[in-house]
Amino acid sequence: MNSVSDIYAMGATPILGLAIAAFPSDKLPLEMLSEIFRGGASKAIEAGFPIAGGHTIIDEVPKYGLAVTGTVSVGKLVRNSTAHSGDALYLTKPIGNGILISRYRAYTTRKFRRGQPPSLDQAIDWMLRLNRDAATAMVGASASAATDVTGYGLVGHLLEMCAGAGIGAEIAVSSVPLLTGVREALARGFIPAGTERNVTSFRPRVRLSVPESEFKLMCDAQTSGGLLIAIAPDREADLEARFRESGLFYAKVGRMTDEKGVVALVP
Repeated sequence: MNSVSDIYAMGATPILGLAIAAFPSDKLPLEMLSEIFRGGASKAIEAGFPIAGGHTIIDEVPKYGLAVTGTVSVGKLVRNSTAHSGDALYLTKPIGNGILISRYRAYTTRKFRRGQPPSLDQAIDWMLRLNRDAATAMVGASASAATDVTGYGLVGHLLEMCAGAGIGAEIAVSSVPLLTGVREALARGFIPAGTERNVTSFRPRVRLSVPESEFKLMCDAQTSGGLLIAIAPDREADLEARFRESGLFYAKVGRMTDEKGVVALVP
């Protein structure tokens, strides 16, 4: 539901979706594709919009996604380029599902197939959670800026925020919530190709005061990650109150700084 999160990150409301799928119909049963479509439609209904159509092609690797349209009043639009130095940074989901998925996929090879497969239940549970209520809290508290954390990982999407606003940021890695078992999986060498690309691409713009492994965690490519919200210090209490009232998960993970275009990772 990454495309839906893009809508929520702007403070908007999704109103229409188009499904796009690629499927190896000569290798997998079409009933499996039907289940994929059913699951996507069910989540769209939960988010309050219909899937009105789309397009499907034959391909070797199954793929599914949505193109989503949303609406928002101009005065309530939240951008990823309007953060201010001194803003606090909040994250609304733990990270690490890319690494856990990599560990699970490795189990499907004979080399790693020992005992029971590693559980993906926790990662799936978080991926299934909509960012709708977090977006409502963000808009109500007048956040300065926001983005959703997906393929570029926490560091990559934060760098986008920094570039747009012409400032920098600092992340306290000990405050960043992780899914259970992520550090152990990374230590065993399970890391997605997308995460590796992030590490290589973003390294020149990141200043480390932590081990390299922590940098890799902060770069982990996410599927359906949380919102990363920048908010003025005098609005923090309001945002946290709204999160608590809605029973939402959140973590304060850092702040925006004056160091243009640089993300500093500190303990």
